[in-house]
Amino acid sequence: MTLTIHKNIPLVGKHKKAIVTDFIYKKSNTKLPVLIFCHGYKGFKDWGPWQLMLKSIANNDFFVVAFNFSHNGGTIEQPIDFPDLEAFGNDNFSKQQDDLQAVIDEITASNFKFNELVDTSNITLMGHSRGGGVVTIKASNESKVTKIITLAAIASYNDSLPAKEKIAQWRNEGVLYVKNGRTKQDMPLHYQLFEDYQANQSALDISAAAKKLTIPHLIIHGKQDPTVPYSKAELLHQWSQKSKLLPLDTDHVFNAKHPWLNDQMPPALTQVTQAILNFLK
Repeated sequence: MTLTIHKNIPLVGKHKKAIVTDFIYKKSNTKLPVLIFCHGYKGFKDWGPWQLMLKSIANNDFFVVAFNFSHNGGTIEQPIDFPDLEAFGNDNFSKQQDDLQAVIDEITASNFKFNELVDTSNITLMGHSRGGGVVTIKASNESKVTKIITLAAIASYNDSLPAKEKIAQWRNEGVLYVKNGRTKQDMPLHYQLFEDYQANQSALDISAAAKKLTIPHLIIHGKQDPTVPYSKAELLHQWSQKSKLLPLDTDHVFNAKHPWLNDQMPPALTQVTQAILNFLK
């Protein structure tokens, strides 16, 4: 049976900016368990072969939801890459929590458009890289979440912040720029991100969140990850009491890249997808 894909549906959350969302599923006589995917920093739902992975999961009788964070730098018209750098500069870790909550609230609402298709008693959150931090925190405080999967996930937002000596410069200038190696854009980070983190540090503590988790947690991480060291996965595994750690001989994006012009996933991502399905079933 062919997949049904509703692409780039705008949801409006707390921050009045579109959360551009995809719904991917196969028609079914029974309600489908839900999987919600969160992309990482300088990422988006259509990055590389992510959609191949998500379609493969949907083909195995899951209702898959993928979305762009409202301030990831994409727009409804152009959800790939970063046409809206001002939005990117105004993103922060709290907004990402709010966006994910808006997606969960939408799917579990009694008037959700696909209400008859979803089993809201079975919701898995899955996040890549910084998105892994987002889902770890959300799963620790949202009782609707029943499982969690983290892919090459961070273990602390501190690692995502500029070096201490840059913080004063950031405060004085109000903005720091990060070069995007692929698009060649100078991407702004406004100082509000640091202020938000300082003000909400306990709510954004990934280690505290992981230690609170009592649901099954699959941790997948490449041993050759140059972006988020494998040791971060070991920390998450140590903290999260029902976690299973799967080390792979691969990098931060499981040997993928963007754009991905092949209709097959790289072997490492195929392995990741199979591990996800084994865990979910």
